[in-house]
Amino acid sequence: MLITPEQALAFLGVAVAITVSPGPDNLMVLGVGMSRGRRQGMAFGLGCALGCLSHTVLATLGVSALIAASPLAFGGLKLLGGLYLVWLGIGALRSRGGTRVGGDGLPDDSLGKLFAKGLFANSINPKVVLFFLSFLPQFVIAERGDVSWQTAQLGLIFTAQGCLLFGLLGYFSGAVGKWINRHPRAGLWLDRIAGTIFVGLGLRLMVAR
Repeated sequence: MLITPEQALAFLGVAVAITVSPGPDNLMVLGVGMSRGRRQGMAFGLGCALGCLSHTVLATLGVSALIAASPLAFGGLKLLGGLYLVWLGIGALRSRGGTRVGGDGLPDDSLGKLFAKGLFANSINPKVVLFFLSFLPQFVIAERGDVSWQTAQLGLIFTAQGCLLFGLLGYFSGAVGKWINRHPRAGLWLDRIAGTIFVGLGLRLMVAR
């Protein structure tokens, strides 16, 4: 069973807004691209994006286990996830901006090693694990059944758009990085957008019946 077009479009819009919001991964991709070159930035960015596959697997297994154990437990996960997203949103809304892109801090490596470092860094990040467990279930419609397959599809969509956007960030890293450094408050508005989305998702869960 495929997720509905409405599910996919709503999720994709939120995922893109979250991905472009300033964060450790995309700022590192910009830094690598600016200091090493386009190919290096793209390699590191693709590694970071594909690291989301491991989080997709964990989220799929975790959500499926909760559904099998108790629908009430799944509801509890969504509630806690909503609170977590609201907390993230408030943090983003309180951001003062001032984002700057500098050196990447990584030693000179081959494209393969940069890809592997991006993949590894994202895969072992516990904050990303928690984010996926909180974020993906918000777009799962339990009444449609096959929750694990819905969760997997959402994770694949997130990974695909991450690959595209991080690849573009790496390719255009020089121009994008210079623009951000000339407009340091641009990150402030991107944070505001992401923060509003996070809070909105959390509140939607809290008022939903």
